[in-house]
Amino acid sequence: MQFAEENFYEVLQEIAPLLHEHWQEIALNKDEVPLSPVWDIYKNLFDGGKLKVITAREDGKLVGYTVYIVAPSLHYASELFADADIFWLAPEYRKGMTGLKLFRYAEAVLKEAGVTQIFNKIKLHFDIGKVFERMGYSAVERVYSKRVI
Repeated sequence: MQFAEENFYEVLQEIAPLLHEHWQEIALNKDEVPLSPVWDIYKNLFDGGKLKVITAREDGKLVGYTVYIVAPSLHYASELFADADIFWLAPEYRKGMTGLKLFRYAEAVLKEAGVTQIFNKIKLHFDIGKVFERMGYSAVERVYSKRVI
């Protein structure tokens, strides 16, 4: 398994079909909320140095990714935060240590970029919190969502 930080523009065509698979697996309200990424915002973030894309490949084939938005904290000027936008690993690669290695690699990339704190969000209905706890992360917030349409 190879892990790398990749150029968003160069990996976009490979990520798009996996993103659909990811959405099928984990999204709520699929019948009401279609998957429709705003690629221009991702491009603007990447162009501004605020988007980090870390990939997992086996023999060149993309099998997983993590995408982080990197920006100064709005509350703590001395801190550079990395907030996970999305992460996914194909189900057949979730055994063993592949996921853990992907996150460890991402941590190294983010630390090298000057990030001081990393935030990874998990879905309660697809909870992988134990992976993050093993890596030394602590649960710090619970997010509530309500569809109002």
